[in-house]
Amino acid sequence: MIHKKYKTNWSQQVVVKQEIDKYLVDGKDFIDEGMIFHQLKNAQNPDPQLIRDILQKSLSINILTPEETATLLNVTSPDLWDEINHTALEVKKKVYDNRIVFFAPLYCSNLCVNNCAYCGFREANHHEVRRILTEEEIRRETSSVLNEGHKRLILVFGEHEKSDIDYMVSAVKAVYSVEEKAPISGHPSSIRRVNINAAPMETAKLKLLKEAGIGTYQVFQETYHHETYQRVHPTNTLKGDYQWRLYALHRAIDAGLDDVAIGALFGLYDWRFEVMGLLYHAIDLERQFGIGPHTISFPRMTPALGSELSNESPFRVSDTDFKKLVAVLRLSVPKAGMIVTAREKADIKKEVLQLGCTQTDASTRIGIGAYSDQKSEINLGNKQFTIGDPRDLDDVTREVAQLGYISSFCTAGYRCGRTGETIMGMLGNCVEGKFCKLNAVLTFREYLSDYASEATREIGEPLILKEIQEIESMDYFRNKPHLLEKFRNDYRDTLNGKRDLYL
Repeated sequence: MIHKKYKTNWSQQVVVKQEIDKYLVDGKDFIDEGMIFHQLKNAQNPDPQLIRDILQKSLSINILTPEETATLLNVTSPDLWDEINHTALEVKKKVYDNRIVFFAPLYCSNLCVNNCAYCGFREANHHEVRRILTEEEIRRETSSVLNEGHKRLILVFGEHEKSDIDYMVSAVKAVYSVEEKAPISGHPSSIRRVNINAAPMETAKLKLLKEAGIGTYQVFQETYHHETYQRVHPTNTLKGDYQWRLYALHRAIDAGLDDVAIGALFGLYDWRFEVMGLLYHAIDLERQFGIGPHTISFPRMTPALGSELSNESPFRVSDTDFKKLVAVLRLSVPKAGMIVTAREKADIKKEVLQLGCTQTDASTRIGIGAYSDQKSEINLGNKQFTIGDPRDLDDVTREVAQLGYISSFCTAGYRCGRTGETIMGMLGNCVEGKFCKLNAVLTFREYLSDYASEATREIGEPLILKEIQEIESMDYFRNKPHLLEKFRNDYRDTLNGKRDLYL
């Protein structure tokens, strides 16, 4: 049901100019292209010792300056890139330990009023089969995802009156209402945290998402280059307003959503410029609110039906450059989580997980209704883009375990108050990662008991014992025996059938 105040002339009411102007500085946004180009040019042919000094600074877990980031982006030496990659993983382990968080995307609607040149959902794509899920269909999709073992969902919506704020709120409630029995143990299972990927909104609507109990609000700028942005997002569409999108997450924080997520679609413009844009976005959020992005995403453009640009862009990013940008982002914005998505093929995902990524999706279906109806996934006309890694969650968790990382389904931070300024402070002091380690063990224990195949359990059981041994030997927990004792009790209770225990 659409609220009456949103019902009339919907598209004309979406953009609220005063909710852009309040964040501008002297009428300008924070992307100074001339400055970025100057910084990239001025940092060419960097001295190796300067690179090593920057790497040493990154280990202090402070955001790098644009000049320092530009310097890393200009490295050409393979040996120096080896050092960069090694340091990126070291930074990740300091901040987040060695866990990888899993989630699944759930596409609720492909109705869209925009005409983005790279997207299969674009309004002008007449090959697209349009569909919006009902609440019952959302519950059915949620059940299918739960049966894989997921505990986190990110709901994805096209921008359209029929999928406006009221629909989003009802979708969130529908997801939270579903409970299933785990296939192996029979223990009850539900989605513990719903995140949202949706179009920019005014503050009043964002407050409704906060009240609905969402976790992270995610909006990708797509490209930070003004001219490219206007070229791929026609000016007569809602998405054509660069600054309305640029400040979407500023408004979200003002609305009380203190976990926000940024991203760029790599392949629309030069990848080095986009890395700088993401950095400046993080810097401006910290400047205005004292907190940076909770996560950064860096999807590469993949083919989409009805989009020539998705196949022919002159700025397509090679695998080599993709790995470079991942490593530099990890060093430049060290406290942010980093998400590598199923757009990437399995072998590339495997490599970049070892460059500092903290989250990934698995068992991903991007067709509307595709989790419960596999025919929807086969039909390309129901998809926004193509994915590179369609493997099931069990396959990916097993591979992650083989790499020595523990799979995490933790949602504790949202429910313990570790969000916004609190979590950013804990990440900066390398404390949050210790709680991540505890909760990763508890949630991985659940997964092994409730969902894992025999092959995954064979690898996962020794890994979880190794993690527990590390926890027992860490000075941090030895100095906080009450935490260690609670963890021991929670692990024992989880083995005995209790669920959703966390610290």
